[in-house]
Amino acid sequence: MALQRTHSLLLLLLLTLLGLGLVPPSYGQDRMYQRFLRQHVDPQETGGSDNYCNLMMHRRKMTSPRCKPLNSFIHEDIWNIRSICSTTSIQCKNGLMNCHEGVVKVTDCREIGNSRASTCRYRARARTRRVVIACEGDPEVPVHFDA
Repeated sequence: MALQRTHSLLLLLLLTLLGLGLVPPSYGQDRMYQRFLRQHVDPQETGGSDNYCNLMMHRRKMTSPRCKPLNSFIHEDIWNIRSICSTTSIQCKNGLMNCHEGVVKVTDCREIGNSRASTCRYRARARTRRVVIACEGDPEVPVHFDA
C-alpha cells in the first residue's frame, strides 16, 4: 500500500513537472516590455530640447557601446500607451500583424553626425504624432516601437 502511494506521488510530481515544462514562459515578453518602457516611455516630461535628448539617451543607456541613431520618447501615461494595443491590428515593418497605431506626444531624438559613443549628441523634435507599436501577450503590452 505504501509503495502504491509512493508511485502515485511520484507520478503526480512527474506530471506536474512536465506540465510546467509545457507552459511557455512569459519571461521573454516581460523583458521586451521592460525594454520598451526603458527606451521609449517618459510620462513625466514634455521633452523637446536637445539637452533633454542628450541626458535621456545617456540615462537610459542608449549611448554605449555606440550611439543609437534615432529614438523616440512617448510622453503619455503607460495606461494610455497600453490602450493602443487594443486598437485594430496593422502590419508591422517586419510583416507581422501585431502592430497598432495611435496618436501621442513624442520627442524624437536624432543623433547629430560625428558624435562618439562617449559623447553622443542629439537633436530633439517634440510633437504630437502618429506612432506604431508592436504588442504581444495576454493581456497585450507594447514590446517594440515600430514607427
